Amino acid sequence: MQITHEAIVQRARDSGVRLVQFLYCDNGAIIRGKASALPGLGGRLSDGIGLTVAMMAMNSLDQLQPVEGMGAVGEIRLVPDPASFVVLPYQPHTAAMMCDMITGAREPWAGCPRSFLKRMRARAAAHDVQLRAAMEAEFSLATRDAAGVYAPFDRTLCFASTGMAMAGPFASDLVATLESQGTIVEQYYPELGHGQHEITIRHQEVLRAADNHLWLREAIRGVARTHGLVASLAPKPFADQAGNGAHIHFSLWDANDRNLFYDSTAADGLSLIGRQFMAGVLAHLPALVAITCPSVNSYYRLQPRAWSSAYAIWGHDNREAALRVASPFWSDVAGSTNLELKSADSSCNPYLALGALLAAGLDGIERELDPGESVEVDPATLSDVEQLERGITRLLTTLDAALDALEADALLLDALGPLLARSFLSVRRSEARAYAAMDEATQFTEHFEKY
Repeated sequence: MQITHEAIVQRARDSGVRLVQFLYCDNGAIIRGKASALPGLGGRLSDGIGLTVAMMAMNSLDQLQPVEGMGAVGEIRLVPDPASFVVLPYQPHTAAMMCDMITGAREPWAGCPRSFLKRMRARAAAHDVQLRAAMEAEFSLATRDAAGVYAPFDRTLCFASTGMAMAGPFASDLVATLESQGTIVEQYYPELGHGQHEITIRHQEVLRAADNHLWLREAIRGVARTHGLVASLAPKPFADQAGNGAHIHFSLWDANDRNLFYDSTAADGLSLIGRQFMAGVLAHLPALVAITCPSVNSYYRLQPRAWSSAYAIWGHDNREAALRVASPFWSDVAGSTNLELKSADSSCNPYLALGALLAAGLDGIERELDPGESVEVDPATLSDVEQLERGITRLLTTLDAALDALEADALLLDALGPLLARSFLSVRRSEARAYAAMDEATQFTEHFEKY
């Protein structure tokens, strides 16, 4: 059902909204935007809000990079998607919408991440399939002292009921916020690290899944502020604690609402098309992690024996594998069969991450790739010789190395397009240089505050 601009204005008015944020996520995965006051909202829903093209060349340290086509000259419009309208309970009298970047000729701008995901969604539709996904968010609750030093909110244990009790008021408000925004919460629990928690939400078609992850990021941090806490989704917020992933669960569906990853005749329930899609992801994984794990901080998390998927392998419920065949629900095996990309975190732009995942998986289907044998042990328990014999390799260990792999991956570069690829690589390489010049403590603090 089409949501009219008039309906959005009326909803904002009925909700007591004074400002509506027009938001986007940039190449550094910073959520940015501008806001419209209520009196002019109707016009701006149609016309958008102007934005200099240079903003997509800005890195997460607000350092503008010299990207051709993203300089001082030129403007695009932030045009909101009416279906993305949400009220922000943690920010009084404020609502927000996710935006596409549109040129003056009223065409999607080549540098727009959300438009990139729409292109990949259309590519999937040409195969008569739709990707559905959800990103599991791990995050850390912390306090901040007068000197600006962050410390975990608590020291409770993994899955401990005491952790749920201590964070109970925050968790309850977070769930209420998400429910008020139309997001279905599935699970919540304290995780392994001190102050670490995880929340999972219902899967959606891929564009809504990307939007939902940004709303989730905003809600986690916004609700934490109302409780006098600081929340971070940084991949490695504390050097001595477990890292935060944003694991991507995904499956392909057809027009008859049938999960194409499921095959009742397969020993593990995973269909041929599911294996081909997985093989495509594995084939492009060295380059893909530059997009799904795109911060310097990401590579502190991607370590062996940290349950963070440090190996470019797949397995059944193997949490040291980059790709996991997840156990389905007993009550709905056909509907819940899915794959999980564990090599992803919230320093990624979800539109880029899900779009690149889709491009890689479709390549596997088109080329009928085979993922090879699964690995059902922790690779770190195998000798170097055993790993070599079984073709087990580590993921790349630095952001620079991953960006090199992306620059060498013709398929992903072609999917992104020249302008988006050029700007993404420039922004992320500049971050690698900037953070390399900092001491480790400053690096951690910078990432903690940005994500």
